[in-house]
Formats: sequence, structure tokens, C-alpha cells
Amino acid sequence: MDQFNTLWENHKGGMPILYNVFNNSYGMGDQTRGETMGYDMLARIGSGVSPTQFHAERINGFNPLAVIDAMERKLKILRAGEGPVMLDTLTYRFSGHSTSDQNAYRTKEEIDAWKEIDPIITYRKGLVEAGVVGDAKLEEILAETAERMTMICKAASDPEISPYVDFKKDPAVVERLMFSNQKAEKLDDREPEVNMPLAEVPAYKKLKEKERCPIVDGKPVSKMKLFNLRDALSEVIYDRFYEDPTLIAYGEDVRDWGGAFAVYRGMMDAFPHSRLFNSPIAEAAIVGTAVGYAVSGGRALVELMYADFIGCAGDEIFNQMSKWQAMSAGILKMPVVLRVSVGSKYGAQHSQDWTALCAHIPGLKVCFPATPWEAKGLMEAALKGTDPVVFFESQRIYDVGEQFHEGGVPAERYEIEFGDTNKVRDGKDVTILTIGAALYRAVDAAKQLSEKYGMEADIINIHSLVPLDYTKIIESVKKTGRVVLVSDACARGSFMSDVAKNITELCFDDLDAPPVVVGARNWITPPFEFDQFFFPQASWILDAIHEKLVPLPGHVAENGCTEAEALRRAKEGV
Repeated sequence: MDQFNTLWENHKGGMPILYNVFNNSYGMGDQTRGETMGYDMLARIGSGVSPTQFHAERINGFNPLAVIDAMERKLKILRAGEGPVMLDTLTYRFSGHSTSDQNAYRTKEEIDAWKEIDPIITYRKGLVEAGVVGDAKLEEILAETAERMTMICKAASDPEISPYVDFKKDPAVVERLMFSNQKAEKLDDREPEVNMPLAEVPAYKKLKEKERCPIVDGKPVSKMKLFNLRDALSEVIYDRFYEDPTLIAYGEDVRDWGGAFAVYRGMMDAFPHSRLFNSPIAEAAIVGTAVGYAVSGGRALVELMYADFIGCAGDEIFNQMSKWQAMSAGILKMPVVLRVSVGSKYGAQHSQDWTALCAHIPGLKVCFPATPWEAKGLMEAALKGTDPVVFFESQRIYDVGEQFHEGGVPAERYEIEFGDTNKVRDGKDVTILTIGAALYRAVDAAKQLSEKYGMEADIINIHSLVPLDYTKIIESVKKTGRVVLVSDACARGSFMSDVAKNITELCFDDLDAPPVVVGARNWITPPFEFDQFFFPQASWILDAIHEKLVPLPGHVAENGCTEAEALRRAKEGV
């Protein structure tokens, strides 16, 4: 881990990395020349990367001596702290990309011409002509190499050494590798590197002075004094930074700015640059480096400013962060917490709830706290775990105080286990399940149900999407016989649609009517002033109950919950 302790100060602007590109001129069948705009020679690209032109150089990869010479020279540059450097190593691929490759993109003459300078042949000839070694010795080396490769291939396929998995006898063999499900207070025994004692950090002291209940002595607490969801996240992050010396946090504008939504406010006073720093606007790099740091033994807390930017880091989240624990047969751990916020007023590309997208990917834990109590407990669990977590946060509710947990948000440390759900209201007539900020509109709908129609709603907030324990949900649905599922994600393909399917299967005999999913419209997100026409409102929940579960006396539905409207929307793809 020493490279991570000293990299920031000792190698600022001079990272000790050698980018060695084995350039065989082809991808599968596509070529760089004539098919890639502005591309002539890879080494020339270095001139646009750094003042040192990346120390870029094109070398003959068919000449072992040229490669050795270049490596020695580049290593001197790296050891002098003047990296990074790049080598454009010219080589060639005699065989096709795969067994189905018919080499239609190149001629036999081209392949034969390269084979004439095959380094195995030309280097051998040069060694013999220079008197370095004789033909007999080279034949001996070739025989030894062939024998060694044969032994390796046999060992790799030997069922005694590398036994085949018998899925019939052990069908859960891969399942056990999806999550490590371990906890670690810290991943290193070093003392955490901090700027001052925690009790002396000004921003942390202010957190401790705030009121943790929204009502004190019968009066509402002012916004400035109320301990809110943002504060709950900050408190945990402070505490964990002072426990785990490997914990680092980064993302766009997280240091001086304190994060786009002020969760890191004041932390630059407490932590050195090496532990809390800004990143470029490069989501793939943010997640990719977090994955690399985690498999090297560290813990990363990284942020994508908006959930909409998940797509920019798609491969890193969906194929790297999610899969390396299982792909390594459990050898590697992935303690990465990826914070993503769901916007509330920024239109089509900055206000999307992509929980379903992340929940669909095996290997990711996914949570979405809706209250300060949930936020603190889930972040504590996430930052002590060894699994990758996508931690959704709603910008709508950063300022809310704790309205449901008796006593407010505890000052002491606690964890909320992944898989748990949070029952926030008792009722007997209908179950309302929520995700994220939709909880508060569900509470509003429940009040109207009670006051206008004498119906009491059971409300359960699903703050852990993956994993998810259905115990409380099943108990509630069996009690009420009716269920509405509400989230700010577009209804089509939403996580709530999956929950509704499972409830139908698990509680079929107890349901008085099919589960009803209330989600955002299947549109792009419109401008903020049209919010009420796109995201679920309390009136939508009442309409859904009236049209699909049980008639509400005197209620007039206005939001298109009829079967005819559902069929029209499906037919038109909206």
C-alpha cells in the first residue's frame, strides 16, 4: 500500500506508469490507418498529452534488443519522477483474432511478408551469426520450451489439479461468490492520516450541536439547526475516515467545494489531499480507479454527481466493480461505495432514477435511503463492508430531518443491515411500498386516505434494494390484501415492477387485487415546472387505489389509471 501513501506528494505530475501498447495494426478486423480519424502514428499522440510529449517513442517490437534498450531508457525516466511514458511497440498478429476469423481484411501476401521477419527466426539467426549461441543449444531450448508448454497445458486441464465444478452437486457454487458479506473496521493497521483530532474539526463540531429531532418542546426546529439527511451522511464519513486509514474519497468538486451537495463540507480541514481530492470530469476514470484501489487493498468512497452519469462509467460499474469478486473466486474484495444522486429539477439528463439499472446487475449491492436515520445506518454498513455498493441519494430530501424514527437520529454509531426494510406507518387497509423520496408523497397520500376515507395505510420504505428481505413486505400484504408500489423511476422496467411480480407470486392467495405500480411517466424528464405531471404525486397514489384496488367514496380520478389508458401507453411506448 505504500504507493498509495506517497503517490500524491512524491509523484505529483510524474506518475511512474509505462503505457506499452503492442501495436499489431488491427482490432478484430478494423485498422487504425484509414479508419481512425486523425490517426497516423500512435507515438505522435503523446505530444498532445503533456509538455514532455509523454516521452513517447515508436520501437520495433520484432527486435528483442530494441525492446530491452527502450525499456531501460524509459525506466530511468520513471525512476527520476518524470513519467508517465509511452511506447508504441510495433508487432504483428500472424493468426486471426479468433477461430472464426477468415482474414478477409488482409491479404495472404501481407501475412507472408511479416512472417519473413518473424523475430523467432530472425533473432535466432542473429544470435548464431554473432557467435552468441549455436544451433544445437537453440534446438535444446526449443525442445525444453515445447515440453514446458505441454506440461502447463496438461496441468491446466488436469481434473485433479483444477477440478470441474459439479453444478448438480453444488448448484450454489457461483452464488456464494457474488458477495463476500464481510465486515472490516479498517483494512490496514496504520494510523489514519488526518490534519487534526476529530473533536477539533469545526464542521464536525457543528454537526454534533444540531438537533436530531424535527420537533423540540412541541416546536419545529429551524432548518439551520436541524440534523438532516446530508448531515447523517457527513457524520458517518467523518467517523469512518478516522478509523480506516485506507479510506479515500474523491469525485468532482468534493474537496474545496465540499461536494456538489455539501456532504463533504468542511472535510478539507480534516483530511490531507491524499485522502480527499477532486477528480476530473471523467466518470469512467473515477469508478475504474476505485476498482483498482479496492483490489489493491484499499477502501474507496467515490461520487458521480448525478445518477444520469452512470452510463458514462457503464463498463466500470457493470463489468468491473460488480464482477471481480466472483471472477477471482472470492480472492479479491471490492470495498467500493459509489455515491450517486438523483436530481429533482434539472430536466432530461440530470433527474433520472436508475436504481433498476444497477439492481439488474449481479454483484452490486444497491441502497436508497429516504430518511436521515436510514442514511446514517446504511452508510455505516457500506463503509465497513467488503462488497461494492451503489448508494443512491435524492437531492429532494438532503435537507429533511428524521420524521419516523423515535428519538430522531442517534448520536452513537449504528448499522442498518443490507436487506432490511423500514416500516414507517401502521395500517390495516392497504400497503404502500416506497423507494427514495417517494416516501414523503406516500405519507401525504396516507394522511388523505385516513382523513377523507377512513382507510389506514401500512407504509414500508425499501431502502435496501439488493439484497432485499421480503419478510415485512409479505406480512403487511397478507394483512391488508392490497399493495401500491411507488418510486420516482419510470414505471416501465422499474425495480418496483420486479417487486410487484414477486409479491404476486409470494402472496397470490392473500391478494384482493393485483399489485399496482405507480412510477414516473415513461418520458424524458421535463423541466422543473412540470414536475407534478411527471413524478408520482400523492393524488396519483389515491387514483391508483381508487381505480385498481378499492373504490374511494366520492373520489374522482384525474391521472389516467384506467386499463384503457394503460393499454394505450403500452401500445405507443409511452
